[in-house]
Amino acid sequence: MVQVPPGLAAVLPALACPHCGGELEADGGTLLCPRGHGFDIARQGYVSLLAGDASGLIADDADMISARERFFATGHYEQFHAAVAAAAVDAPAGPVLDCGAGEGEYLARAVEARGGTGIGLDLSKPAARRTARRGPGIGAVVANGWARLPVADGAVAVVLSVFAPRNAAEFARVLAPGGRLVVLTPGPNHLRQLVEPLGMISVEEGKVARLDGALHDFELLSREKHEWIMELTAAAATDLVAMGPSAHHGSPGDRAAAIERLTASGAAAVTASGTVSVYGLR
Repeated sequence: MVQVPPGLAAVLPALACPHCGGELEADGGTLLCPRGHGFDIARQGYVSLLAGDASGLIADDADMISARERFFATGHYEQFHAAVAAAAVDAPAGPVLDCGAGEGEYLARAVEARGGTGIGLDLSKPAARRTARRGPGIGAVVANGWARLPVADGAVAVVLSVFAPRNAAEFARVLAPGGRLVVLTPGPNHLRQLVEPLGMISVEEGKVARLDGALHDFELLSREKHEWIMELTAAAATDLVAMGPSAHHGSPGDRAAAIERLTASGAAAVTASGTVSVYGLR
């Protein structure tokens, strides 16, 4: 029988039933709320707290998660990883929630920097499987980040939103007083050398300003821009494209040919650019 893994057990007090918002308790390999809604824990260590049909939503597949792991292992995004973790340190004690956690690297780094526990929430089951292996203080949850989050009111100290959609009202609901929202957004120059030749999704001008306007319940506390040049091999560039939303667009063959042209003379110089913004509740 599947038992509650240490990561889920560690964050269980912060989770809530996606149907009624009730507290969840473990009963063998199932999480139950007082109204009888039950959620079986997968043998890979995560739990699905989806409410309703998510068939129309697009989640990262296993190939995208594998590409992201390989790319992160090169160290090219180390500055992003370190900056997000550092931004989470000064928040009060309590769990970290990464909404759109992917394979869990940003969450794991933040939890390591702070100590304590973390919840990795993502629509993707392959992502949840990887996050569930991140450590005994990290629980992996499959859920729709655009719906009501399966997290109790005021239950988390930090919310991370890294290159992910932002459910501002829900972030405000689940954050404890004094908590912090840490957002990493791409800059206009992000991956600009790849965007046009590979047909990738471009970053619109004014994205950070629109972010501030959308977070009505929050006030900006700090902001740092990070920009540097990465020297990418063909393999690294391929994984970088394959790990993000551009993987859903265009032909893999066309992308491979474009990357081959870009790296024909050696490593390609590609800009990484992003802004880490830290917000507190008003």
